[in-house]
Amino acid sequence: MNHRNISLTFLVALLTTMNAQNQQAQPRLVVSITIDQLRSDYLEAFTPLYGTDGFRKLMEKGLVCTNASYPFSPIDRASAIASLSTGTTPYYNSIVGKRWLNRETLRPVYCVEDATQTGYLTDDRTSPANLCVSTIGDELKIATQGKAIVYAIAPFSDEAILSAGHAADGAAWIDDNTGRWCSSGYYKRNSSSWLRAVSSIMSPASMVDDIVWDAVNQLSGNFSFFMSGGMQKPFKHKFTGDSKFTSYKTSALINEHITDISLRCINGTGMGIDNFADLLCVTYYAGNFENKPATECQMEIQDTYVRLDREIARLIAEVEQTVGNGRTLYIITSTGYCNEDCKDYSAYRVPGGTFSITRAANLLNMYMGAIWGQGSYVETCFGSQIYLNHKLLEQRRISITDATQRAQELVSQLSGVRSVYTALQLQTNVQEQTYKVRNGFHPERNGDIVIEVAPGWTLHNEDTQEKQISRLSYIPFPIFIYGCGITESRLSTPVSVTQIAPTIAKSIRIRAPNACIAEPLF
Repeated sequence: MNHRNISLTFLVALLTTMNAQNQQAQPRLVVSITIDQLRSDYLEAFTPLYGTDGFRKLMEKGLVCTNASYPFSPIDRASAIASLSTGTTPYYNSIVGKRWLNRETLRPVYCVEDATQTGYLTDDRTSPANLCVSTIGDELKIATQGKAIVYAIAPFSDEAILSAGHAADGAAWIDDNTGRWCSSGYYKRNSSSWLRAVSSIMSPASMVDDIVWDAVNQLSGNFSFFMSGGMQKPFKHKFTGDSKFTSYKTSALINEHITDISLRCINGTGMGIDNFADLLCVTYYAGNFENKPATECQMEIQDTYVRLDREIARLIAEVEQTVGNGRTLYIITSTGYCNEDCKDYSAYRVPGGTFSITRAANLLNMYMGAIWGQGSYVETCFGSQIYLNHKLLEQRRISITDATQRAQELVSQLSGVRSVYTALQLQTNVQEQTYKVRNGFHPERNGDIVIEVAPGWTLHNEDTQEKQISRLSYIPFPIFIYGCGITESRLSTPVSVTQIAPTIAKSIRIRAPNACIAEPLF
């Protein structure tokens, strides 16, 4: 054999080896874990209480992005999860929040509400119809001609459905009223035996009345990250009353249920056993118990992180035993916000006040009436938004541009208002200072006037009696990528959560979601 043939044979062997290595690096299963309200400061502070196979393993053996953020504002549970699954912002995916106002009916709409669907083991009528773009799960289904298996498991319906997307095999969550695992009739395959079985024997409904939540780690009582420090009083919580299931879903105990059902889903549906990559989206909870201020539930917060550490360790260990070591890719991150009830700052003489959106709307209506004649120029308010009466403006031949600009000028002069944006401004004039607000806006979901209330001020709707204290505090959170050949490293440069979907897409060799323009993380 001459040298040329030897070289050619060596090259073919090398390419074959490289191709085999690349095939081995492709995961059989992707587990996308979203931890609602996970915070880096709490996560790192409670490290002495962790075991070796949960958060410690992710920190020491995974790729850790320490400076993650969401490129839009405001953020809540639904808008965050929709952004993670679609790789884009509410401006494109249309999920501006857990609820928004329907302009035609002037009725608040739940983000996954769908009256055309029936519930599966629930009375709730839900679907992903309001999500306007594809998710990573949708693209995986398309790429494999439906052969890939895609499921989502979460405490709440919006988390499960927005993670799963349109083409998924199913999405499961716990019904607020019955405490049973349930789903939507939209997912036709959800009549499978595994979900019905777990709903019967593994739901909170069958055990919540007998559960007592107390600290799982005896050291939790004398270890404190918080300013009050020192020995903390032990806690014990039982779940009773009409809201016992929603209360249970904001406790540390919910995460054990999430792990149990996630593992049942993998085993019951055959995830990770063939050559097609499958996707499981899991949502855990790390927020404050019943959304209380941190000062009122310090030990509960610590116990939540300790238990969460154990559940992540258990999930990884059992998935690797089922699917095989090194064949699963884990992506773990946070929803990036804090749903904590805030105390009134006035008791501590911190500058602030109350901004009444209702009074602002009435004042605006009188102002426009003085210019164009009496009429109901303001239809309603929702959150920090004002909706104008388009039909009346059209009848009187008043341009929307003129009306919104006049409204912007008036409202911006009111006490407690930091900034005022018009819908047209957010759609046509993208500047650095309005970038996040614009990304969190959608013309079909938001009002004509969007108001940014000054930090420390209370936004008050006198018609609904809803109150919310404005905060702009930065919530630090990480992105962990672990498994399937990922080498340990720390990335401190800023990254966006919209890069997670294209990263998953690249790892399993499919297209990114159709509204995703972000680059993969690696």
